[in-house]
Amino acid sequence: MKSAPALTTVLLVEDHRVVAEGLWALLDEYDDLTVVGWADSVAEAVPMTEQLGPEVALIDYRLPDGTGAEAADRIRALDPTVAVVFLSADASDAALLAAVEAGASGYLLKSAGGDEIASAIRAAAAGETLIPARTLMEVLARHRETTRVFAEQTERLESLTSREQEILALMTQGVDNRAIADRLTISYATVRTHVRGILEKLDARSQLEAVAKAAEWGFRPAQPDPEAETNES
Repeated sequence: MKSAPALTTVLLVEDHRVVAEGLWALLDEYDDLTVVGWADSVAEAVPMTEQLGPEVALIDYRLPDGTGAEAADRIRALDPTVAVVFLSADASDAALLAAVEAGASGYLLKSAGGDEIASAIRAAAAGETLIPARTLMEVLARHRETTRVFAEQTERLESLTSREQEILALMTQGVDNRAIADRLTISYATVRTHVRGILEKLDARSQLEAVAKAAEWGFRPAQPDPEAETNES
């Protein structure tokens, strides 16, 4: 007589009831998998893990009170033997890296088919890592480049003086140089000097490009300093 396959117990961490019920029904179709419970938040994931002792947690990345990575961190802090697989609509590098840092064995998109999800759960329960090293290397390289570019953009914006920030803020409102001079009660020549400084610091070839870069980089003008550059003419 053929023995029944060993069951792998699964906890669902998913805030959308319809999705959770669909996953539960889907996984029940596999003889070797059984869903033991469902948590709909980061806060609920830990007590459910403690109560049910699942072998694998299948976690959505976006939860109402935090991220799936936070849920995974808390689950694995409670019980490091619980394997974690993410099933998410978020395909960003940031989400994947956060999942890996939280100890995930796999990261699937919600477009994945039932067999793919079931295979990922089995592999995670067996201690396998489903995220290829090459994929991680590529994601890390993109992350480092994004971090470098962001740091450079921040450094360029922070290099602007208070007056340059003030003038750039007016430029973003569509105010021309002569109107800027009138509004700030400084000379037109002084405005032009500051504009040249802004273009140089933002590596822009025109005021329009400087405004576009400032918007893209999240420029927020500093609060006016009443004592700043009061001696300008």
